[in-house]
Amino acid sequence: MQKKLDQIQKKIVRIKKELLTIGEMRPGSLTLQYQKPKEKKGAFYQISYTHHMKSRTQHVRPEFVEQLHEEIKNYKRFKKLMIDWVDLSIEHSIVKIELAKQTKTDLS
Repeated sequence: MQKKLDQIQKKIVRIKKELLTIGEMRPGSLTLQYQKPKEKKGAFYQISYTHHMKSRTQHVRPEFVEQLHEEIKNYKRFKKLMIDWVDLSIEHSIVKIELAKQTKTDLS
């Protein structure tokens, strides 16, 4: 059981280190829209996202599209790492409690 706790802790440390490498981030999705969709004319990009329970949509200039792609990618990576961290923390807690129960039982 202690070995499993150590393995989980190492994974959590790895996630924390990886989180430190994430650059600027932004939630949302970037899509190409058209002013005249049927003719596919008047193309423009827009970002749509929800933050603080408010949905927002903003036009994006072409020169910022690549930057926003990177920020959105970073945000998705951040979210995945956070979910992994929470999953590991839950598992760590469960194993730690089981280990404590076993130790208590062994002492009785």
